Amino acid sequence: MYRIALCDDEAAELDKLEHMLRSWRRQHAECEFSVERFLDADEMLCRILEEGYSPDLLLLDIYMQGRQGMEAAREIRKMGRRCGILFITSSKEHALEAFGVDAVQYLVKPVSDHALFPVLDRFIEDMKTKKRYILLKDNGMKRVELHDIVYCEAQKKCQCICLADGTELLQNMTLAKVYEMLSVCREFVKVGVSYIVNLEHIDNLNAREVRMDNGKTIYLPRGAYRGLREQYFDYYCREEEGESWTP
Repeated sequence: MYRIALCDDEAAELDKLEHMLRSWRRQHAECEFSVERFLDADEMLCRILEEGYSPDLLLLDIYMQGRQGMEAAREIRKMGRRCGILFITSSKEHALEAFGVDAVQYLVKPVSDHALFPVLDRFIEDMKTKKRYILLKDNGMKRVELHDIVYCEAQKKCQCICLADGTELLQNMTLAKVYEMLSVCREFVKVGVSYIVNLEHIDNLNAREVRMDNGKTIYLPRGAYRGLREQYFDYYCREEEGESWTP
């Protein structure tokens, strides 16, 4: 399931975009997605920052009342979010700026199916190559996208795997086994003897604690800060340099 966010201060434009997405979906029966609509950028940023909302793709207008779309895109990147950003706006003026926030495309209104659908096709194909999953028990087997895992906490004989949407999955296995499943992806690191955290979901890190973007605070054991800080900066420096990496 892909999460697509639409942000435009005109409800009619949101209606048009959602209609085109539904039309594209009818041609791609295998592709499931949910749509969230936002009439202003601040509402969207608040949802991302305070509620841990993490869209895979954002269709974003630039000229809006209040905070402008380009500024919102920069804020999203400062948060460390790597979602695809597709600008859909009324002017070509900011096309060069779009490269600065690693936008997947820049389309000028009015947008047609002919212009939008190829962008969606390419983005979904790219996502298929990037997405990674593990299978967990949850009334049967549940496929969980790795980027949705915020952290794992040891709870006696069980491990609690916490997802970005607030879901908690209890697994009857050791923390070592969970780490074995996750450690092929370098964004997952151990914190002490009780936690595994996803570096992508760290909101704040200091010598005493690490705060995740879902609001969870994990207190660091003595001596853990330096190693975690190095792993965190190493991970994001490589991301910024565009290092290719395949698990």
